[in-house]
Amino acid sequence: MRTPLLLDIAADAAFDRLALGEGDAGLDFDAYRARATRVAAWLAEKGKANTAFLGMNGNALPILFFASGLAGTSFVPLNYRLANADLNKLVARAAPAVLVVDDDMLPRLAPVEGIEIVARSAFEADYLNGPAPEKIDLPETDNDIAVLLFTSGTTGEPKAAVLRHANLTSYVMSTVEFLGADEGEAALVSVPSYHIAGISAILTSAYGGRRIVYLPAFTAEAWVAAAAREGITHAMVVPTMLDRILDVMQQTGETLPALRALSYGGGKMPEPVIARALAMLPHVDFVNAYGLTETSSTIALLGAEDHRAAFASDDPAIRRRIASVGQPLPSVKLEIRREDGSCCAPGEHGEIHVRGEQVSGEYLHRRAIADDGWFATNDAGWIDEGGYLFVEGRLDDVIVRGGENISPGEIEDLLRTFDDIADCAVLGVPCEKWGEKVVAVIVSRSGNPDTDAMAAEIRTRLRSTKTPEQWHLRAELPYNETGKLLRRLLKAELAEEVCAG
Repeated sequence: MRTPLLLDIAADAAFDRLALGEGDAGLDFDAYRARATRVAAWLAEKGKANTAFLGMNGNALPILFFASGLAGTSFVPLNYRLANADLNKLVARAAPAVLVVDDDMLPRLAPVEGIEIVARSAFEADYLNGPAPEKIDLPETDNDIAVLLFTSGTTGEPKAAVLRHANLTSYVMSTVEFLGADEGEAALVSVPSYHIAGISAILTSAYGGRRIVYLPAFTAEAWVAAAAREGITHAMVVPTMLDRILDVMQQTGETLPALRALSYGGGKMPEPVIARALAMLPHVDFVNAYGLTETSSTIALLGAEDHRAAFASDDPAIRRRIASVGQPLPSVKLEIRREDGSCCAPGEHGEIHVRGEQVSGEYLHRRAIADDGWFATNDAGWIDEGGYLFVEGRLDDVIVRGGENISPGEIEDLLRTFDDIADCAVLGVPCEKWGEKVVAVIVSRSGNPDTDAMAAEIRTRLRSTKTPEQWHLRAELPYNETGKLLRRLLKAELAEEVCAG
């Protein structure tokens, strides 16, 4: 099944339901499909293998996405936050392509053979404005690659993850009820187009029959204003966004009564932030979604009732589940494995492996999935007796001290239990004696953290080898726009402080 069929069947069944845009200016599903087919015909005439997009969120994005699939091209959203040199490398890798670009970003691009650049203003004038065209029929195509998503590149050169139509449609149809949304529901999308959550939002909203409202770029003030103005019922944020949103709500007194469900993911959610959110928004269902680009989005969920049960429980085993990502989706199989490939017991730490139709596990020109369908995520984690998955971070982040592998995640989790810790990161930096030493970078609420007490607690609860040997105080930690901690940047800043002996 191809991704444009999700829009097609929704338009057949609910042609006059509002699908895209703000208020009365939005498009219904019939107009949404008609514009996508017209753009697809234009792309087909261009004869390029790929359709690329460089720009801020807006209605042009989902129309271009579905048009790309209808035309038989692969959709390639590009990261506008990259430095110009890195951005132009990705543009070259997207060739041959039609590239629709925000007008103010045009000066950033160098000429590249095989790339036809189209200004977004011209594209929107031709295909998004004015009366809706008649839907046209297009021939079937045989390109089964729906999307090429470049990984964030926080730990190395970006890889082009391949997501095929079958991966994406499998995910959507196994997790979303067809037209299950009420007609008045609306999803606020503020994650960028080049993140898997931005792609899945297009697909799940179309199949579920829910209107999409785009926030061109995130600010907490704009997010709260849009959510209130448009009666937003559903949204997805990353942890750093949620904290800022709550600050604005507290300042303005806004309660967002229409909001029903808020999902979050992309990074570790500090317990004080989600506790504050539950207190301020008792009418909202919170969901923690864990997934990867290579798995076509979510593979595990911590649902609303799990959130409430964890916070209400005095049982430490239940309470700690607020730090989990919940249980795997029924449509996937998930295992924790040791280095020798054998399965871990409950509570035992290892690498997360996943299998299912939605799992691509593929990069351009390189297959990363095993012959039996299992994909090694490179994420460290463990599962408790109740089947709840705890993700500890990337295996690449493991600290190797004196031959011992140390997971920074468990140290960070313990640090977050201190009231004074607003945020933290634990890293390994070069050390002549041990190879690497454990270093903690913390954001303190008081500005005067008692690191001796924290070190003593870590030494007691974990052990001495996991106790940070150095502590660094920061006003904030560096994150990318999708909520991922930039560990490589922190490590580079700390690397010069090498252990003397």
